[in-house]
Amino acid sequence: MAPSKLRNSCSFLNILLSFFNFILFILSAASLAPIISLKLPPTSLGCAFIIVSCISFLSAFIGFFSQLTQFCYLTHLSLLLASSLGQILGILALYTKEKLSLAMFKSPRDPREAKFLVRLECGVLMVMFVMQFGAIILTCAMHRCWVRDYEGLEAERNATETKRRQIIARVQEDSIAESARIAEFKGKEMDEKIKNKYGQQMKTDLEGN
Repeated sequence: MAPSKLRNSCSFLNILLSFFNFILFILSAASLAPIISLKLPPTSLGCAFIIVSCISFLSAFIGFFSQLTQFCYLTHLSLLLASSLGQILGILALYTKEKLSLAMFKSPRDPREAKFLVRLECGVLMVMFVMQFGAIILTCAMHRCWVRDYEGLEAERNATETKRRQIIARVQEDSIAESARIAEFKGKEMDEKIKNKYGQQMKTDLEGN
């Protein structure tokens, strides 16, 4: 893939991931409201849901910073997976064991109102899970894109370095060849001077005799 296309692809994925993280950020904050509304201070079950929401909130917050996500990829992915697991367990608990969940929340509110809040929390968790799953896929795709981009830059740097070495080697060869030509020319010039000098002396000696 060409570097420009790769960068465009990474940019699009980054924008899409930011959108997913923004929605998750809002949903994570919103998911706290039903739990807090059911009972304050929350029960142990309520605390478990708050922890899940906080993990989702943290993973979405980290996801906003692409450079941080790039260097903390495993940490970010672990947070995403942990929050997804918590969301699945929360959905199963609220959807399949609604009455038991209501009893464990120990809400002093009207039963109908408490049931509405539990179902609202379940709905929010479902939407969060879908968005979280999308964020996981996009995060993995972004990481792969970063790896390809890095490999492309590394290959480009190696190619530039190889070309630079070839140019230096060519310049050195030309310099050596030029030095050899100059030395050869000077040698011939010196030979000519010596021949002329001794030839003139011999001619003078012969004429003197």
